[in-house]
Amino acid sequence: MDPTKDGITTGYRHAIHDLAAWLGSATPAELRRKSAGTRWTNEELLFHMVFGYMVVRALLPLVRVVSRLPRPAGTAFATALNAATGPFDVVNYWGSRAAALVYNRRRMARKLEKTVTALIRQLERENPASLARTMPFPDRWDPFFKPVMTLNDVYAYPTLHFDFHARQLSLRPPDRAGKR
Repeated sequence: MDPTKDGITTGYRHAIHDLAAWLGSATPAELRRKSAGTRWTNEELLFHMVFGYMVVRALLPLVRVVSRLPRPAGTAFATALNAATGPFDVVNYWGSRAAALVYNRRRMARKLEKTVTALIRQLERENPASLARTMPFPDRWDPFFKPVMTLNDVYAYPTLHFDFHARQLSLRPPDRAGKR
């Protein structure tokens, strides 16, 4: 079942809370420590988790455009992106490392709040027809990318990505009254 607007928004708000809790409780040494199962430090991985929300802001107009093209054009685009998975992985890794220097522990929480606020504003303007628009995706780029995704799937994606990587942090889980 597709997530609802309320469900997506709730996931976004949990991410803001969790990030603030990690950043508020982790010491600088804990943030510099390697994460569990990635080559990133905890701070770099936290930024990468925030970046998932930033990516969605760029993907939304792309889905709107590509969903209007003939299906073979969208499929060719996704196929070309899948063919570039190796270079994408390198850029994804080093880009998150470099960007964490700018959007570090002092700036990433604010960036997530601003990004989520913008996403929620856009999501509230969507109607069932716009949320049902589909686009072929490079499904080799991320475990949560499917061969074809709806705009609703794209809105739901960053929280799936955030939660997945949260399990790879070597930080104490944030305290939360209700679980996701």
